[in-house]
Amino acid sequence: MNTRAMLADGGGLALLVDPARTSPAEAALLAARAADEGIGALMLGGSFGGDDTAAAVARALRTGAPGIPLLQFPATAAALIPDVDAVLLLSLVSGRNAQFLIEEHVRAVPFFARHPQVEAISTAYVLIDGGHVTSVEAVSQTRPLPADKPELVAAHVRAAMLIGMQAAYLDAGSGAGRPVSPPLVRAARAATRSLLLVGGGIRDADAVRAARDAGADFVVVGTSVEEGGARVVRALANAARA
Repeated sequence: MNTRAMLADGGGLALLVDPARTSPAEAALLAARAADEGIGALMLGGSFGGDDTAAAVARALRTGAPGIPLLQFPATAAALIPDVDAVLLLSLVSGRNAQFLIEEHVRAVPFFARHPQVEAISTAYVLIDGGHVTSVEAVSQTRPLPADKPELVAAHVRAAMLIGMQAAYLDAGSGAGRPVSPPLVRAARAATRSLLLVGGGIRDADAVRAARDAGADFVVVGTSVEEGGARVVRALANAARA
């Protein structure tokens, strides 16, 4: 599994599972249902550090959906686990906190040396103002980019591509009051041919479809599925394929 293979598959819906909020049993059932509905990827992670249950939840996701790519979305290097296909190695390019620009990457070096089978996908993480302070903003101590400045988003994404990053992730944050707007997604899409993920505040099929139509390869959902359960996955997955 690599970024080119994910792009070749056409993208779709990516389901983000927080191991702090999901038991292994729940994760296995959710993954099986999501696989049946044709999601494009599973993601594991949250806004805080390592969790003792993360490895067990990762294994449960694999059991429930063995053919679906499993990506880790880590808050810190301490949270990394080997039970995934790849890690989104995030650089918070919208902020200027050195810990999340390079320091956590340095701390991650021993992990990747021990686990060469886990692919590192260098990812420009761009936090967008979603209407209120999110966990990511509070934990990272960085300000999001304004929601009405597509040219600023494009400049950050383009800069990340110029220094060799493989993907970009626009995120309004978990539980955001509003999703990343289509103009911002289009601006990011124009700035890169690489993998583009969009998440945060996406709660219904219309929002999923809007992000995909604007150019997102993967639309990431988490809170909506936590609140609505597996029953909402079909509508969201169908919208991501439309």
